[in-house]
Amino acid sequence: MEKFELGITTFAEVMIDPITGYKPTYDERIRQIVEEIKLADEVGLDYFGVGEHHRSDYAASAPHMILAAAAPLTKHIKLGSAVTVLSSEDPVRVYQNFATLNALSNGRAEIMAGRGSFIESFPLFGYNLRDYDLLFKEKLELLIKIRDNEKVSFDGKTRHAIQNLGVYPRTKDLTISVAVGGTPESVVRAANYGLPLFLAIIGGSPRAFKGLVNLYDQVYQEKGHDPLKRFVSVHSHGFIADTFDEAFETYYPSMEQAMNTIGKERGWSRYTKASYEASNSMEGALFVGDPEYVAKKILHLRKTLGINRFALHVPVGALSHDKVLHAIRLLGTKVKPLIEDAIKKESI
Repeated sequence: MEKFELGITTFAEVMIDPITGYKPTYDERIRQIVEEIKLADEVGLDYFGVGEHHRSDYAASAPHMILAAAAPLTKHIKLGSAVTVLSSEDPVRVYQNFATLNALSNGRAEIMAGRGSFIESFPLFGYNLRDYDLLFKEKLELLIKIRDNEKVSFDGKTRHAIQNLGVYPRTKDLTISVAVGGTPESVVRAANYGLPLFLAIIGGSPRAFKGLVNLYDQVYQEKGHDPLKRFVSVHSHGFIADTFDEAFETYYPSMEQAMNTIGKERGWSRYTKASYEASNSMEGALFVGDPEYVAKKILHLRKTLGINRFALHVPVGALSHDKVLHAIRLLGTKVKPLIEDAIKKESI
């Protein structure tokens, strides 16, 4: 039977609960994420990704530290960044941090490299947004060189040159994927290097991303990369509860809060209950409901795009930690068996 992975992503959201008025501290939220990772491993999920941000409403500015705390508490789950904002990071330190995580987790670390949809890290670390594309291009090239070679030489425009220097500790089989929000150039870059592709689908119709997946597959094949290593993931917002109505009504205040906060910064139209409902249709990008509905949507997405992994991003705004834990439990104990049974029937 074909292996299909399920997981969770989070940004360690720290927002005021629109229902109760409670806001967790950064310390509390970081400890909660470790608890969420531990539970995800216990219920058989395959992947947990923590996203790097440098804003007041997110606690995970150092995902590798949170993942390292979870490593000895877990046995099987892959531990990744979602994303590492590589453009404003030093690839040497990124490799060293995740090589260390790979050792602590016995080979379960993953780097998801992205340019970042938020830009706070650029001025914070002294980078110019005019170099947005060049920074990612050069730093991804350097990160791959470091992963594949003990001694590295590099001379680019965005950092000091390296002349035949070693980067340690070394580790084996460190996965680097490229996060893409919808840019064809990023898809081509991932395919050129033969790296896994991780699509963030948080709006519109997932079907619209089929062209990007086709482009990735075309370039990947043209470059002669191993077809057995072709790997495409998707992460999308969502929430699971025991009943559809409970999930739908519980999650809306969280989504409304987060999407309107970000939307105000970016000039988006106001997020409403109508847009929420439309996005949660079978052709929408939101995965909210009971286990049966969410499993059906994930299977539909898998068939539509030909993906190998789906990661549910929960929460988005403020949401009770207990409710998040229950959603993770349902994803592992209810949704995953439904998906595995459906895939098994396909192969008969």
